[in-house]
Amino acid sequence: MNKPKDVDEYIGSFPAGVQQKLQQVRNAIKKAAPHAKEIISYSMPAYKQHGNLVYFGGWENHVGFYPGAGAIVQFKNDLAAYKGAKGSVQFPLDEPMPLSLIAKIVAYRVKEDAGHAETKRLKKAK
Repeated sequence: MNKPKDVDEYIGSFPAGVQQKLQQVRNAIKKAAPHAKEIISYSMPAYKQHGNLVYFGGWENHVGFYPGAGAIVQFKNDLAAYKGAKGSVQFPLDEPMPLSLIAKIVAYRVKEDAGHAETKRLKKAK
């Protein structure tokens, strides 16, 4: 697939059932981070405020969610039922998307991102 021009095009490139799951994830992210800018990065949907918050992507058998290593550690007990790696988790397509968990992780990333931005601002002010 060529790089999609926007998230609508990205989601539209998947079969209908997968589109529904991806749209659910998108909506949960946008609700938890209403000021985040929606972009395409690494050819998948990404959300950015001061820095990148999270990414997600559709795969053959799962939705990949990429909140970064810190968030994976922070929510390791909640994510224990899912396959994952250092900065990612896989939500199987044959199960309901854990939307409240996704929203909690995104809210955590928004706070973490704001903290990093404030630290940078204070360093520049010195």
